[in-house]
Amino acid sequence: MAKPLSLALFMGLLLGSNLANAEHSVDADGFKRPLQHLQFNPGLDQREFERSTLSALNIYDPLESWNRRVYHFNYRFDEWVFLPIVDGYRYITPTLVQSGVSNFFSNLGDVPNLLNSALQLKGQRTMQTTARLLLNTTIGVAGLWDPATRMGLPKQKEDFGQTLGYYGTPAGPYLILPLLGPSNLRDTGGLVADFAVKNQVNWLNVAEASVSHPEITLLEVVDQRSTVNFRYGQLNSPFEYEKIRFFYHESRKLQIAE
Repeated sequence: MAKPLSLALFMGLLLGSNLANAEHSVDADGFKRPLQHLQFNPGLDQREFERSTLSALNIYDPLESWNRRVYHFNYRFDEWVFLPIVDGYRYITPTLVQSGVSNFFSNLGDVPNLLNSALQLKGQRTMQTTARLLLNTTIGVAGLWDPATRMGLPKQKEDFGQTLGYYGTPAGPYLILPLLGPSNLRDTGGLVADFAVKNQVNWLNVAEASVSHPEITLLEVVDQRSTVNFRYGQLNSPFEYEKIRFFYHESRKLQIAE
């Protein structure tokens, strides 16, 4: 019995010696027990973190006071009017019909997409958007279906605000547009130009028909809101205004550089 006991004692001493040496050994990067020098702030919370990032969210916004009022109006309008209408539309409209409506208006939107792709000298994208427009209008029965996407021609969004940015036009001051949401001076001018293009081209005679049938425009607006998942207040942050402003500014830069 003495031999097993002696062997166990010997193994224990050897293991303890190895652990002691490991404790005092230096890591390969030259640091010894670096975690013991880290200091954590136990009071750190989401608000403190967001305050520390405000400098990164600094976007040119000289009309901030006015923009915040419009933002608050949009918030309440969306909550009390827009979303109840959208919920009612989704409730009474079959999913297949909703999909057809979205495809139809998406097909109309390819008209300014095509023009802006051409203005930005994006040859491949121009050809793809042209093919999409022709395929979806013919095979897709006026755009109610989207065979182009299944054929490997996904939708490529281009607007006149991107076109202006492509040629170096600065964004200008940040703007919150009533009902439409985040924008800037350049992109607001782009919205007007794209709207004028759709009216002048009058694809499938929709623009002309909308004059005497405003319910077409109302349906388009409801459909667009229905396909956007954003909800005011979903960020659960007192800095939602700043975050949305930052996200919009950065996303537009990426779209222009695309």
